[in-house]
Amino acid sequence: MPERIVIIDFGSQYVQLIARRVREQHVFCTIEPPTISAAELRAHRPKGIILSGGPASVYAPGAPQLDPSLLGLGVPILGICYGMQLLAQMLGGSVGPGTRREYGRTRLDVHTPNRLCRGIPRRSIVWMSHGDKVTALPPGFHALAHSPGAEYAVMGDDTRRIYGVQFHPEVAHTVYGREFLHNFLFAICGCTGDWTMRSFVRHQIHAIRAQVGDKHVICGLSGGVDSSVVACLLHKAIGDQLTCIFVDNGLLRKNEVEDVVRTFHDHYHIPLRVARDGPVFLRALRGVTDPERKRKIIGREFIRSFEREARACGPVEFLAQGTLYPDVIESRSAFGGPSATIKTHHNVGGLPKDLKFKLIEPLRDLFKDEVRAVGRELGLPESVVGRHPFPGPGLAVRVLGEVTEPRLAILREADAIFIDILRQRGWYDRVWQAFAVLLPVHTVGVMGDERTYENVIALRAVTSVDGMTADWAPLPHALLGYAATRIINEVKGVNRVVYDISSKPPSTIEWE
Repeated sequence: MPERIVIIDFGSQYVQLIARRVREQHVFCTIEPPTISAAELRAHRPKGIILSGGPASVYAPGAPQLDPSLLGLGVPILGICYGMQLLAQMLGGSVGPGTRREYGRTRLDVHTPNRLCRGIPRRSIVWMSHGDKVTALPPGFHALAHSPGAEYAVMGDDTRRIYGVQFHPEVAHTVYGREFLHNFLFAICGCTGDWTMRSFVRHQIHAIRAQVGDKHVICGLSGGVDSSVVACLLHKAIGDQLTCIFVDNGLLRKNEVEDVVRTFHDHYHIPLRVARDGPVFLRALRGVTDPERKRKIIGREFIRSFEREARACGPVEFLAQGTLYPDVIESRSAFGGPSATIKTHHNVGGLPKDLKFKLIEPLRDLFKDEVRAVGRELGLPESVVGRHPFPGPGLAVRVLGEVTEPRLAILREADAIFIDILRQRGWYDRVWQAFAVLLPVHTVGVMGDERTYENVIALRAVTSVDGMTADWAPLPHALLGYAATRIINEVKGVNRVVYDISSKPPSTIEWE
């Protein structure tokens, strides 16, 4: 098992960013709730513990606390913002409202040399977000740095290897944030930085073989990044003991079925069953316009298709799926323990528990960018590894209103043109996700001196790190104009194209 850092989440909006920054330095880490006990944490055998920030005040009634036994494990601890204040309070110091709140870029002055501050200039810029501050240090601690609003902006106890920083080293605005974390991980915790995607693949192959033995596994393959990486990882581990099931629900992008068959069956020679059930799904969706009803109908029909194909595979004991670490994190209640259920849209279409499969989730500890790195390590083509996310219900949630074959055909062509232009102009890999949406309205237009009353296509492109928040992508006007011209000229039934410039939040990435 790789060496591990445990991050305890007190509700920080940056907690996943802390994890990403640790993993960028090739140190494995997991995020746990503050309800974790000392015994549970000890089982992880962590090299160090990081306490995240959070929105509460440590002295407020009901503020999240920590098992005091954790502080006696002899493991290095770094508290960030709320985490620092909690350490100070629990170890005999005091915390109170600051006379000067600090939000945003702030000057940090390091005045005491220390392993945590090694290589940090005496004065630098950090990112603060606090109203409270440590007003008295706990016994055994020393002040290492100050800011205009916090005389104890960095504190440390070298003997117990417990430290606190009032700022956020994980955000890009803290100029030397990476160096602070590097010092904690390597100079204080003694990490070696041996966690790589190559070592992850090697470990997972051994783990899958040990778990599966001589049994058989089925995997729901969608053609997206997550399921594709799972399929290739499993095939590398157990070969033809794996059978992939691809459900053609008739709601896929242009040439999707052919591309999946060509890549996984013809090229990688992975056993693949294709359920061509598009007409079944479209019949079930006839007359339906409500997005939630669409999702439920598609989920129900997906289960039926998947079950039919699974039965045809013969005796199967395991089901593999592409659950990722953000899914695991988001499935926990605030300040509570892990939920027993991963969100249904990540459960291969929401498969029912009575299928009686044992789950294999080899990617459940990874973020999306790490999954892409695993795909590259396995030799998957960039056309698969770099692919944009695609919703489980497919184009049904991008055809606003009733889903029909003629409306799907319009959307497929418009979407294909938009994606093709993004690739040609070098923008596809610069955005997180891009797609077209068919709106449930018609507008007046003029074509060939004749009045038209036809469909509207909305184009959407966003930038993001993990899809949890997103900004609209500032695509060049010339590119958007060219896309609109091509779509209107080449897609019969469209006479208007618009561009979505809303961010998440308050909007979502998808329209439905």
